Amino acid sequence: MVSAWLLPEHIADVLPAQARQVERMRRTLLDVAGSYGYELVIPPLVEHLESLLSGTGRELDLRTFKLVDQLSGRTVGMRADSTPQVARIDAHLLNREGVTRLCYCGPLLHTLPSGLHGTREPLQFGAEIFGHSGLEADLEVIDLALDCAKAVGLQSPTLDMSDARIVRGLLAGAAIDSEHIHAVVDALAAKDGAELGRLSSGLSSEVRAGLQCLLRLYGNDEVLTSAEAQLPKRAAITEALRDLRLLGRHVQAAYPDVQVGYDLADVGGYAYYSGARFALYAPGSCDALLRGGRYDEVGAVFGRSRPAVGFSVVDLKELAEQAPVGRSPAAIRAPWSEDSSLRDAVRRLRQQGESVICLLSGHDMEGEGFDCDRELVSQGGDWVVRTL
Repeated sequence: MVSAWLLPEHIADVLPAQARQVERMRRTLLDVAGSYGYELVIPPLVEHLESLLSGTGRELDLRTFKLVDQLSGRTVGMRADSTPQVARIDAHLLNREGVTRLCYCGPLLHTLPSGLHGTREPLQFGAEIFGHSGLEADLEVIDLALDCAKAVGLQSPTLDMSDARIVRGLLAGAAIDSEHIHAVVDALAAKDGAELGRLSSGLSSEVRAGLQCLLRLYGNDEVLTSAEAQLPKRAAITEALRDLRLLGRHVQAAYPDVQVGYDLADVGGYAYYSGARFALYAPGSCDALLRGGRYDEVGAVFGRSRPAVGFSVVDLKELAEQAPVGRSPAAIRAPWSEDSSLRDAVRRLRQQGESVICLLSGHDMEGEGFDCDRELVSQGGDWVVRTL
């Protein structure tokens, strides 16, 4: 018999110290997004499957919990990503003309963890901008992502960039079905040259050479110069490399502490992204803390296909582990009593924003998660705060 207190694998409680850090980050990130003009939305945890999986590809399908709605008999899903929901809100509920900026923060549920020690219940924060196809929107989203990272105390991160148009440009016109393309994308992501060679054996020599070249195109700015010299001169590829160079220069000028890199074989989310994409890493970490990019077709299934670009923090709980640990909140210790003057003093302090912990009868130590640096004591008939 399984113990009642055991949780499912890769599901965990968030205890007070971590929860305090996560909540501090949540508020900070929403405030930073609000300073850019992003409006908060709260999508539902459950939606019809057709809506949740719109335009997202097989990866999200495999990660989505599915169940039958007892009211309608239809299959519904527990959201594994909030971006399709936000696209639906933009397309159907708001339906505004011009640019719309939205942000969100809430839990997801995944069928499988992202790694050996990953969670199946990440807390996702994200921001999306709809309605502008120009590179200005990409620049704004990257600025917002980096300002969010700075606001929560992340020091000297690495921004890694790529562009979905490069592989799409290479494969344009090739006689290759979607399953075959997925296999090619997987081989590129794994840097598996032998498998990539096998999968591309039926393609033209130009395409085969270009795919193999991508495996070597990772590093600093020189990657873009090499790509321009070695990849086929196709409009989509040329445009992608030009945009990546502009984005990289912008980041290097505006955020000198951020290391900018490129990996042109990194095509994760190939079925999802339509342009430049990026990921942010903490120093020494191999797992991205946030990911984003352009995905112009995300709203097509909702009848309103318009430009879109955004990013999301993979998991605020993981980000909280990478950021500096905040100190325990300060608090005032007070005795517990029915004395009206004491209760009035405690109430006034709480209304002023102070945390006041009243010691209950029989307990000398309380508020272990707080830094009780002061106490409320009676002096000359008045209750005053004294530093400990």
